[in-house]
Amino acid sequence: MKRLLIVVALGGAVLGLTPAAHAQTDTTRTTAKPQLNTAPPGAKPQLNTAPPGTTAPRPTQQPTERPAVPVPAPPPVNEPLPPARPSTSSPSGLEFPAGSRASEQPKPIRKFFLYSNFGLGYNSNGDVSQFNLSLAPAIGYRVTDRFSIGPGISYSYTNYGFSQYLQQRGYPKNITSNNLGGKVFAQYMLLQDIGIFLHAEYEVTRAEYPDVDASGTQLITRSTIVQTPLAGAGYRQQLGERAAADISLLYNFNDGINDIYGQPVIRFSFLFDLK
Repeated sequence: MKRLLIVVALGGAVLGLTPAAHAQTDTTRTTAKPQLNTAPPGAKPQLNTAPPGTTAPRPTQQPTERPAVPVPAPPPVNEPLPPARPSTSSPSGLEFPAGSRASEQPKPIRKFFLYSNFGLGYNSNGDVSQFNLSLAPAIGYRVTDRFSIGPGISYSYTNYGFSQYLQQRGYPKNITSNNLGGKVFAQYMLLQDIGIFLHAEYEVTRAEYPDVDASGTQLITRSTIVQTPLAGAGYRQQLGERAAADISLLYNFNDGINDIYGQPVIRFSFLFDLK
């Protein structure tokens, strides 16, 4: 009897535990797997509103803001050049750009200038010698920076000397004359950097010259108009910004009996630029 009661009790316990185990097994199968929150920071979490036994939909991922593109760093600044050594022309060591100095700027061309010259001349044919001293101031005008022209006046002093042979025939030892006239000149700077120039003049002078009378025995002085073309070359030396000194050697194309200058003619000239 006791054995029968034990068997019945065990069978009832087994029947009581079977529904609970079955319920626990179904609950495990139908419970959804928990989802991780992948929403960006600040977004509201979505609740699982799906009914039991169904798969919960994945939450829609909110678009995130596009990160700012980083601005590249500026290139490194080149290292400064070493300081220049001071020189006599730039004690501070600073050098101005080429062409910016006042001395490098093109100088303005002064159109008008005073041009006066002092001349010497000598000539001899054996019986008559001729020494000439001249002074001729002029006003020059620069047509270009190389070519100049201008008018002027001329004065010359001439000394004629006679040989011993002529003196025995009644000629004096010497005779002098004073000559006054006008001229025009032209000058071209051939090598401006060096100072070499070409020079030409044309003079018309009322000159005195020695002559003999009608008998041919008495020496007298006559007046006549003498035309004298001169041409040659010279050298110029600057004495400052506005002054210069010239020396020129000119050939006298009037080498006749009425010549008042001799051959050749050496001129010493002074030039001064006017405002």
